[in-house]
Amino acid sequence: MSKKMVSVVVMRKLLFVTGTRADFGKLEPLAVAARDHGFDVSFWVTGMHMMARYGLTKIEVRRIQGVGVTEYSNQDEGDPQDVILAKTVLGFSEFVRGHQPDLVIVHGDRIEALACAIVCATNYLRCAHVEGGEVSGTIDELFRHCNTKLAFCHFVSSHSAADRVARLGEPKDSIYVIGSPELDIHSKPSGVSLQTVRDYYGIPFSDYGICTFHPVTSEQDTMAEQAMNLFQALDASGKNFVVILPNNDPGSDDIMAVINKLPTDRFRILPSMRFSNFSELMKNAACIVGNSSAGVREAPFLSIPSLDVGTRQNARAQSTSITIVRAGEFENILAFLEQNWGKRYPANDDFGQGSASESFVEIMGQDSFWQAKLQKAFVDHG
Repeated sequence: MSKKMVSVVVMRKLLFVTGTRADFGKLEPLAVAARDHGFDVSFWVTGMHMMARYGLTKIEVRRIQGVGVTEYSNQDEGDPQDVILAKTVLGFSEFVRGHQPDLVIVHGDRIEALACAIVCATNYLRCAHVEGGEVSGTIDELFRHCNTKLAFCHFVSSHSAADRVARLGEPKDSIYVIGSPELDIHSKPSGVSLQTVRDYYGIPFSDYGICTFHPVTSEQDTMAEQAMNLFQALDASGKNFVVILPNNDPGSDDIMAVINKLPTDRFRILPSMRFSNFSELMKNAACIVGNSSAGVREAPFLSIPSLDVGTRQNARAQSTSITIVRAGEFENILAFLEQNWGKRYPANDDFGQGSASESFVEIMGQDSFWQAKLQKAFVDHG
């Protein structure tokens, strides 16, 4: 990168918004790359990061050297989504008035991203949306597409996602295909050994699967039954699992109630993990089970078989390594574990090859990016 380019970007203030351990894993590679290329980088940390029951993962954001970090607690236990939205709008609005970022970067479909995108739109601030254009078939998809319409530009994970963003009326020159940023971490050595990870998190077994089962907001009334069906099957398999606790969407308490009854000799339950440690754990896992995006995005990239349970990741991705079942399909879950445990598939690079951060900083260094008009107009691409 030229000295002239660095002299331009050093004055730009980039503000990354993170509300969950999942979006932080995707935003961290972009933020670190931007920092290393001379940008003034900071994080606004809120949501699950601030909650003890999810491991107070704000600590992980503070581990990044050379970036600013501001924390904001946007919810109390039991707050509904609309209240969380309102609190986040108020908190972020007050913050950006003093911070005045050149670009705010939000991710995905979370309520915190929506709140901050609204604040950017109403304050005429540039907002970049990471991983727009994804589809799932769940209510979260509404938030994702809202964020697309509120954003100034779009960093998407695939050409199919880019096409969907364009069909929402966004200018094609505001859409950048960079791949999935979390794959940047998985494509490189984690920097830790599996034994170190096992020792740190108290994982007693070397042969294990990983399970994460999140609530589906529109299916809140059945989450307890779905969780019970899934974990009964995992228990009946006789295999070992590391279980990562679900996010804080409505229905999470019902899932946790089931998880807390699992036998501790074969189920190691963790509120969260550092992303580098999770990457190493994934690379050595026999399989991935549940409805996390890790099963449909990261597992295929790492050649790991995954069982996608329920509707949360509907239409999100397809790969020969992914098997789709409903939570109540007891025999099919057992069959997957028996037939795929420890198997490896050809790596899938539909969402990039682990170079999203390089593409991101290259785009950030272009004068044309910063000269684009903030005023948006619907583009009918025909």
